[in-house]
Amino acid sequence: MWSRLFLLATLCFPTLAFAGVKESVAALAPDGLVYVVDAQGVELVAQNADSPFVPASVTKLVTAWLALETLGADYRFETRFYLDDKRTLYIRGGGDPFLVSEELAQLAKELIAATGAAPFAGIVLDGSYFPADLRVPGVEDTAESYDAPSSALAVNFNTIHAMQRGATVVSAEAQTPITPLAISQFRKRGPKERGRISLAKDPTLSLQYAGELIAAFIAKAGGSVKGQIVTGSVPAALTPIYVHRQSRPLSGVLHELLVGSNNYIANQTFLEIGAKRFGPPVSLEKSLKVANEKLAAQDLGQAIHLEEGSGISRGNRFTARGLAKVLALLEPHANLLKHGKGAAYKTGTLDGVRTLAGYTETSSHGKVRFVISLTGNDSALRFRLLQAIQAAL
Repeated sequence: MWSRLFLLATLCFPTLAFAGVKESVAALAPDGLVYVVDAQGVELVAQNADSPFVPASVTKLVTAWLALETLGADYRFETRFYLDDKRTLYIRGGGDPFLVSEELAQLAKELIAATGAAPFAGIVLDGSYFPADLRVPGVEDTAESYDAPSSALAVNFNTIHAMQRGATVVSAEAQTPITPLAISQFRKRGPKERGRISLAKDPTLSLQYAGELIAAFIAKAGGSVKGQIVTGSVPAALTPIYVHRQSRPLSGVLHELLVGSNNYIANQTFLEIGAKRFGPPVSLEKSLKVANEKLAAQDLGQAIHLEEGSGISRGNRFTARGLAKVLALLEPHANLLKHGKGAAYKTGTLDGVRTLAGYTETSSHGKVRFVISLTGNDSALRFRLLQAIQAAL
Protein backbone atom coordinates (compact mmCIF):
# COMPACT_ATOMS: atom_id res chain seq x y z
CA MET A 1 0.00 0.00 0.00
CA TRP A 2 2.79 2.43 0.95
CA SER A 3 4.59 1.71 -2.31
CA ARG A 4 1.44 2.49 -4.26
CA LEU A 5 1.01 5.77 -2.38
CA PHE A 6 4.68 6.67 -3.04
CA LEU A 7 4.24 5.93 -6.75
CA LEU A 8 1.10 8.06 -6.86
CA ALA A 9 2.88 10.97 -5.15
CA THR A 10 5.82 10.67 -7.53
CA LEU A 11 3.57 10.76 -10.55
CA CYS A 12 1.61 13.74 -9.23
CA PHE A 13 4.62 15.83 -8.16
CA PRO A 14 5.46 17.22 -11.63
CA THR A 15 1.85 18.28 -12.13
CA LEU A 16 1.82 19.99 -8.76
CA ALA A 17 5.09 21.72 -9.59
CA PHE A 18 3.80 22.86 -12.96
CA ALA A 19 0.61 24.13 -11.35
CA GLY A 20 2.63 26.05 -8.76
CA VAL A 21 4.83 27.86 -11.26
CA LYS A 22 1.89 28.61 -13.55
CA GLU A 23 -0.05 30.11 -10.66
CA SER A 24 2.94 32.21 -9.61
CA VAL A 25 3.47 33.49 -13.13
CA ALA A 26 -0.23 34.24 -13.62
CA ALA A 27 -0.38 36.10 -10.32
CA LEU A 28 2.61 38.29 -11.17
CA ALA A 29 1.79 39.02 -14.83
CA PRO A 30 -1.56 37.62 -16.02
CA ASP A 31 -1.17 39.31 -19.42
CA GLY A 32 2.53 38.56 -19.82
CA LEU A 33 4.11 36.08 -22.19
CA VAL A 34 6.08 33.46 -20.29
CA TYR A 35 7.45 30.29 -21.84
CA VAL A 36 9.70 27.70 -20.17
CA VAL A 37 10.93 24.45 -21.72
CA ASP A 38 13.36 21.83 -20.42
CA ALA A 39 16.28 20.23 -22.23
CA GLN A 40 14.03 17.48 -23.65
CA GLY A 41 11.58 19.99 -25.08
CA VAL A 42 8.91 19.49 -22.42
CA GLU A 43 6.92 22.68 -21.95
CA LEU A 44 6.83 23.62 -18.28
CA VAL A 45 5.12 26.99 -18.66
CA ALA A 46 3.32 28.28 -21.75
CA GLN A 47 1.37 31.40 -20.81
CA ASN A 48 0.27 33.40 -23.87
CA ALA A 49 3.03 31.59 -25.73
CA ASP A 50 1.33 31.69 -29.13
CA SER A 51 1.28 35.49 -29.35
CA PRO A 52 4.03 37.03 -31.53
CA PHE A 53 5.95 39.69 -29.64
CA VAL A 54 8.39 42.52 -30.25
CA PRO A 55 11.71 41.06 -29.05
CA ALA A 56 13.69 44.31 -28.64
CA SER A 57 17.32 43.44 -27.83
CA VAL A 58 16.77 39.72 -27.34
CA THR A 59 16.96 39.88 -31.16
CA LYS A 60 20.72 39.88 -30.58
CA LEU A 61 20.49 36.21 -29.53
CA VAL A 62 19.33 35.34 -33.04
CA THR A 63 22.01 37.55 -34.59
CA ALA A 64 24.68 35.85 -32.49
CA TRP A 65 23.52 32.38 -33.56
CA LEU A 66 23.37 33.41 -37.23
CA ALA A 67 26.86 34.93 -37.07
CA LEU A 68 28.35 31.84 -35.46
CA GLU A 69 26.67 29.64 -38.06
CA THR A 70 27.73 31.77 -41.03
CA LEU A 71 31.08 33.26 -40.04
CA GLY A 72 32.39 30.93 -37.31
CA ALA A 73 33.56 31.66 -33.78
CA ASP A 74 37.15 32.40 -34.89
CA TYR A 75 36.23 34.83 -37.67
CA ARG A 76 38.02 38.20 -37.55
CA PHE A 77 37.02 41.46 -39.20
CA GLU A 78 39.70 43.02 -41.40
CA THR A 79 40.79 46.55 -42.35
CA ARG A 80 43.17 46.91 -45.30
CA PHE A 81 45.94 49.49 -45.81
CA TYR A 82 47.61 50.38 -49.12
CA LEU A 83 50.54 52.68 -49.99
CA ASP A 84 51.32 54.30 -53.34
CA ASP A 85 54.68 55.57 -54.58
CA LYS A 86 54.01 59.03 -53.13
CA ARG A 87 53.39 57.50 -49.68
CA THR A 88 49.71 58.27 -49.79
CA LEU A 89 48.02 55.89 -47.36
CA TYR A 90 44.77 54.31 -48.52
CA ILE A 91 42.50 52.68 -45.94
CA ARG A 92 39.68 50.38 -47.02
CA GLY A 93 37.18 49.68 -44.25
CA GLY A 94 35.81 46.20 -43.78
CA GLY A 95 33.03 46.92 -41.32
CA ASP A 96 35.01 46.06 -38.20
CA PRO A 97 32.68 46.95 -35.30
CA PHE A 98 35.45 47.01 -32.71
CA LEU A 99 37.94 49.60 -33.94
CA VAL A 100 38.11 51.13 -30.49
CA SER A 101 40.98 53.28 -29.29
CA GLU A 102 42.90 50.40 -27.74
CA GLU A 103 42.69 48.51 -31.04
CA LEU A 104 43.78 51.57 -33.01
CA ALA A 105 46.85 51.98 -30.80
CA GLN A 106 47.99 48.46 -31.69
CA LEU A 107 46.98 48.92 -35.33
CA ALA A 108 49.10 52.07 -35.65
CA LYS A 109 52.20 50.36 -34.23
CA GLU A 110 51.86 47.46 -36.66
CA LEU A 111 51.19 49.80 -39.58
CA ILE A 112 54.35 51.83 -38.89
CA ALA A 113 56.32 48.60 -38.58
CA ALA A 114 55.04 47.56 -42.03
CA THR A 115 55.46 50.91 -43.81
CA GLY A 116 58.27 52.68 -41.98
CA ALA A 117 58.10 55.91 -40.00
CA ALA A 118 58.54 58.32 -42.90
CA PRO A 119 55.62 60.81 -43.12
CA PHE A 120 52.54 59.82 -45.07
CA ALA A 121 51.65 62.29 -47.82
CA GLY A 122 47.97 62.03 -46.91
CA ILE A 123 45.20 59.57 -46.16
CA VAL A 124 42.45 58.40 -48.52
CA LEU A 125 39.52 56.66 -46.86
CA ASP A 126 37.57 54.07 -48.85
CA GLY A 127 34.17 53.28 -47.34
CA SER A 128 32.71 51.55 -50.39
CA TYR A 129 32.16 48.30 -48.48
CA PHE A 130 28.98 49.95 -47.11
CA PRO A 131 26.73 51.78 -49.61
CA ALA A 132 26.07 55.43 -48.85
CA ASP A 133 22.29 54.94 -48.85
CA LEU A 134 22.30 52.10 -46.30
CA ARG A 135 19.62 52.58 -43.65
CA VAL A 136 18.76 50.25 -40.78
CA PRO A 137 15.07 50.16 -39.74
CA GLY A 138 14.59 51.62 -36.28
CA VAL A 139 17.80 53.67 -36.25
CA GLU A 140 16.83 57.32 -36.04
CA ASP A 141 18.65 60.54 -36.82
CA THR A 142 19.53 61.45 -33.25
CA ALA A 143 22.66 62.17 -31.26
CA GLU A 144 22.01 59.15 -29.02
CA SER A 145 24.80 56.55 -29.03
CA TYR A 146 22.31 53.72 -29.61
CA ASP A 147 21.40 55.40 -32.92
CA ALA A 148 24.98 55.30 -34.23
CA PRO A 149 24.88 54.53 -37.97
CA SER A 150 26.49 51.49 -39.56
CA SER A 151 29.72 52.17 -41.45
CA ALA A 152 32.52 50.46 -43.37
CA LEU A 153 35.17 52.30 -41.39
CA ALA A 154 34.12 53.58 -38.00
CA VAL A 155 35.93 54.07 -34.73
CA ASN A 156 34.67 53.82 -31.16
CA PHE A 157 31.26 52.53 -32.30
CA ASN A 158 30.75 55.60 -34.50
CA THR A 159 30.49 57.82 -31.43
CA ILE A 160 32.45 60.67 -29.89
CA HIS A 161 33.00 60.85 -26.15
CA ALA A 162 34.09 64.32 -25.12
CA MET A 163 33.58 66.86 -22.39
CA GLN A 164 33.96 70.57 -21.89
CA ARG A 165 36.65 71.85 -19.56
CA GLY A 166 36.27 75.58 -19.26
CA ALA A 167 36.29 76.91 -22.81
CA THR A 168 38.06 73.83 -24.12
CA VAL A 169 36.61 70.58 -25.46
CA VAL A 170 38.72 67.58 -24.44
CA SER A 171 38.41 63.83 -24.75
CA ALA A 172 36.39 62.15 -22.01
CA GLU A 173 38.60 59.05 -22.38
CA ALA A 174 42.27 58.91 -21.47
CA GLN A 175 42.93 56.42 -24.27
CA THR A 176 41.36 58.56 -27.03
CA PRO A 177 43.05 61.65 -28.50
CA ILE A 178 40.78 64.59 -29.27
CA THR A 179 40.51 65.52 -32.97
CA PRO A 180 39.26 68.64 -34.80
CA LEU A 181 36.09 66.91 -35.98
CA ALA A 182 35.35 65.60 -32.48
CA ILE A 183 35.62 69.13 -31.11
CA SER A 184 33.38 70.64 -33.80
CA GLN A 185 30.74 67.91 -33.47
CA PHE A 186 30.69 68.16 -29.70
CA ARG A 187 30.20 71.91 -29.84
CA LYS A 188 27.52 71.56 -32.48
CA ARG A 189 25.48 68.70 -31.03
CA GLY A 190 26.92 67.48 -27.77
CA PRO A 191 25.95 68.13 -24.17
CA LYS A 192 27.50 71.08 -22.38
CA GLU A 193 29.30 69.04 -19.76
CA ARG A 194 30.06 65.48 -20.84
CA GLY A 195 28.53 62.69 -22.89
CA ARG A 196 28.79 60.25 -25.78
CA ILE A 197 27.11 61.32 -29.00
CA SER A 198 26.42 59.48 -32.23
CA LEU A 199 27.97 60.78 -35.41
CA ALA A 200 25.53 62.16 -37.97
CA LYS A 201 24.03 60.00 -40.70
CA ASP A 202 26.54 61.36 -43.21
CA PRO A 203 29.00 58.54 -44.08
CA THR A 204 31.68 61.07 -45.04
CA LEU A 205 31.56 62.50 -41.52
CA SER A 206 32.05 59.06 -39.98
CA LEU A 207 34.94 58.36 -42.35
CA GLN A 208 36.57 61.71 -41.61
CA TYR A 209 36.54 61.07 -37.87
CA ALA A 210 38.00 57.60 -38.39
CA GLY A 211 40.76 59.09 -40.52
CA GLU A 212 41.55 61.81 -37.98
CA LEU A 213 41.70 59.37 -35.10
CA ILE A 214 43.86 56.90 -37.02
CA ALA A 215 46.20 59.79 -37.92
CA ALA A 216 46.39 60.75 -34.24
CA PHE A 217 47.38 57.21 -33.30
CA ILE A 218 49.92 57.09 -36.14
CA ALA A 219 51.52 60.18 -34.58
CA LYS A 220 51.55 58.50 -31.17
CA ALA A 221 53.25 55.47 -32.75
CA GLY A 222 56.10 57.60 -34.15
CA GLY A 223 54.76 58.38 -37.62
CA SER A 224 53.01 61.42 -39.08
CA VAL A 225 50.52 62.50 -41.74
CA LYS A 226 51.56 65.65 -43.60
CA GLY A 227 48.72 65.99 -46.11
CA GLN A 228 44.96 66.00 -46.08
CA ILE A 229 42.54 63.29 -45.04
CA VAL A 230 40.00 62.74 -47.83
CA THR A 231 37.57 60.11 -49.06
CA GLY A 232 38.12 58.17 -52.25
CA SER A 233 38.79 54.74 -53.74
CA VAL A 234 41.79 52.47 -53.52
CA PRO A 235 43.52 52.31 -56.94
CA ALA A 236 42.96 48.91 -58.54
CA ALA A 237 46.71 48.39 -59.08
CA LEU A 238 47.57 48.58 -55.37
CA THR A 239 47.85 45.56 -53.12
CA PRO A 240 47.61 45.75 -49.33
CA ILE A 241 50.81 46.61 -47.50
CA TYR A 242 49.18 45.75 -44.18
CA VAL A 243 45.94 43.97 -43.24
CA HIS A 244 44.74 44.54 -39.72
CA ARG A 245 42.82 41.59 -38.33
CA GLN A 246 40.67 42.44 -35.33
CA SER A 247 42.35 41.19 -32.15
CA ARG A 248 39.01 39.82 -30.91
CA PRO A 249 37.65 36.73 -32.65
CA LEU A 250 33.96 36.79 -33.47
CA SER A 251 33.18 34.95 -30.23
CA GLY A 252 34.78 37.81 -28.30
CA VAL A 253 32.89 40.41 -30.32
CA LEU A 254 29.62 38.56 -29.67
CA HIS A 255 30.33 38.40 -25.95
CA GLU A 256 30.71 42.18 -25.88
CA LEU A 257 27.59 42.48 -28.03
CA LEU A 258 25.42 40.30 -25.78
CA VAL A 259 26.68 41.68 -22.48
CA GLY A 260 26.78 45.34 -23.51
CA SER A 261 23.75 45.13 -25.85
CA ASN A 262 25.41 47.41 -28.39
CA ASN A 263 23.12 48.04 -31.39
CA TYR A 264 25.99 49.23 -33.57
CA ILE A 265 28.00 46.02 -33.06
CA ALA A 266 24.86 43.96 -33.68
CA ASN A 267 24.10 45.47 -37.06
CA GLN A 268 27.73 45.57 -38.19
CA THR A 269 27.86 41.84 -37.45
CA PHE A 270 24.49 41.19 -39.07
CA LEU A 271 25.56 42.99 -42.25
CA GLU A 272 28.78 40.96 -42.42
CA ILE A 273 26.71 37.77 -42.65
CA GLY A 274 25.37 38.74 -46.06
CA ALA A 275 28.64 40.15 -47.37
CA LYS A 276 30.47 36.97 -46.42
CA ARG A 277 28.02 34.89 -48.44
CA PHE A 278 27.33 37.14 -51.44
CA GLY A 279 30.31 39.50 -51.48
CA PRO A 280 30.57 43.29 -51.06
CA PRO A 281 29.03 45.74 -50.69
CA VAL A 282 26.99 44.86 -47.62
CA SER A 283 23.20 45.15 -47.70
CA LEU A 284 20.31 44.29 -45.43
CA GLU A 285 18.77 42.34 -48.30
CA LYS A 286 21.80 40.04 -48.53
CA SER A 287 21.93 39.43 -44.80
CA LEU A 288 18.18 38.88 -44.51
CA LYS A 289 18.37 36.34 -47.33
CA VAL A 290 21.04 34.38 -45.47
CA ALA A 291 19.17 34.73 -42.17
CA ASN A 292 15.89 33.53 -43.63
CA GLU A 293 17.59 30.53 -45.27
CA LYS A 294 19.22 29.55 -41.98
CA LEU A 295 15.98 30.00 -40.05
CA ALA A 296 13.95 28.04 -42.60
CA ALA A 297 16.43 25.16 -42.38
CA GLN A 298 15.58 24.93 -38.66
CA ASP A 299 11.82 25.21 -39.36
CA LEU A 300 11.87 28.72 -37.87
CA GLY A 301 10.86 30.67 -40.97
CA GLN A 302 7.44 31.55 -39.57
CA ALA A 303 8.53 31.89 -35.94
CA ILE A 304 11.37 34.42 -36.31
CA HIS A 305 10.81 37.51 -38.46
CA LEU A 306 13.75 39.89 -38.73
CA GLU A 307 14.04 43.37 -40.17
CA GLU A 308 17.52 44.04 -38.75
CA GLY A 309 19.94 42.47 -36.29
CA SER A 310 19.90 44.59 -33.13
CA GLY A 311 16.26 44.69 -32.03
CA ILE A 312 15.92 48.45 -32.41
CA SER A 313 13.15 47.94 -34.98
CA ARG A 314 9.63 47.21 -33.78
CA GLY A 315 9.12 45.36 -37.04
CA ASN A 316 11.00 42.35 -35.66
CA ARG A 317 8.52 39.70 -34.49
CA PHE A 318 9.23 36.41 -32.69
CA THR A 319 7.21 33.62 -31.18
CA ALA A 320 8.23 32.24 -27.79
CA ARG A 321 8.60 28.71 -29.13
CA GLY A 322 10.74 29.98 -31.98
CA LEU A 323 13.09 31.90 -29.71
CA ALA A 324 13.32 28.94 -27.33
CA LYS A 325 14.49 26.81 -30.26
CA VAL A 326 17.14 29.40 -31.12
CA LEU A 327 18.25 29.23 -27.49
CA ALA A 328 18.67 25.47 -27.89
CA LEU A 329 20.85 26.04 -30.98
CA LEU A 330 22.88 28.73 -29.20
CA GLU A 331 23.30 26.76 -25.96
CA PRO A 332 26.88 25.58 -26.73
CA HIS A 333 27.80 29.28 -26.61
CA ALA A 334 25.77 30.21 -23.53
CA ASN A 335 28.98 31.43 -21.90
CA LEU A 336 28.82 34.46 -24.22
CA LEU A 337 25.71 35.77 -22.45
CA LYS A 338 25.54 37.91 -19.36
CA HIS A 339 25.53 35.81 -16.18
CA GLY A 340 23.80 36.73 -12.95
CA LYS A 341 20.61 36.26 -10.96
CA GLY A 342 21.10 32.52 -11.29
CA ALA A 343 20.85 32.64 -15.08
CA ALA A 344 22.58 33.37 -18.38
CA TYR A 345 20.34 35.88 -20.06
CA LYS A 346 19.69 38.72 -22.49
CA THR A 347 17.33 41.59 -21.81
CA GLY A 348 15.39 43.70 -24.29
CA THR A 349 14.04 47.18 -23.72
CA LEU A 350 12.00 49.54 -25.86
CA ASP A 351 9.36 52.00 -24.72
CA GLY A 352 6.44 49.80 -23.66
CA VAL A 353 8.41 46.58 -24.19
CA ARG A 354 10.37 44.54 -21.66
CA THR A 355 11.79 41.14 -22.66
CA LEU A 356 14.10 38.57 -21.08
CA ALA A 357 15.36 35.26 -22.44
CA GLY A 358 18.07 32.73 -21.65
CA TYR A 359 18.92 29.75 -19.49
CA THR A 360 18.59 28.96 -15.81
CA GLU A 361 19.19 25.92 -13.62
CA THR A 362 16.30 24.41 -11.66
CA SER A 363 16.33 21.83 -8.89
CA SER A 364 13.80 19.47 -10.48
CA HIS A 365 14.23 20.01 -14.20
CA GLY A 366 17.90 20.86 -14.66
CA LYS A 367 18.73 23.59 -17.15
CA VAL A 368 15.68 25.18 -18.72
CA ARG A 369 15.23 27.76 -21.44
CA PHE A 370 12.92 30.68 -20.77
CA VAL A 371 11.34 33.52 -22.73
CA ILE A 372 9.54 36.44 -21.05
CA SER A 373 7.85 39.32 -22.85
CA LEU A 374 5.89 42.08 -21.13
CA THR A 375 4.12 45.21 -22.28
CA GLY A 376 4.80 48.26 -20.17
CA ASN A 377 7.91 49.74 -18.63
CA ASP A 378 8.34 47.67 -15.45
CA SER A 379 11.88 46.37 -15.95
CA ALA A 380 11.99 44.60 -12.57
CA LEU A 381 8.89 42.47 -13.23
CA ARG A 382 10.64 40.25 -15.77
CA PHE A 383 13.24 39.34 -13.14
CA ARG A 384 10.54 38.65 -10.55
CA LEU A 385 9.04 36.24 -13.04
CA LEU A 386 12.44 34.61 -13.49
CA GLN A 387 12.74 34.21 -9.72
CA ALA A 388 9.29 32.60 -9.60
CA ILE A 389 10.38 30.11 -12.27
CA GLN A 390 13.59 29.31 -10.41
CA ALA A 391 11.77 28.85 -7.08
CA ALA A 392 8.96 26.66 -8.38
CA LEU A 393 10.92 24.36 -10.68
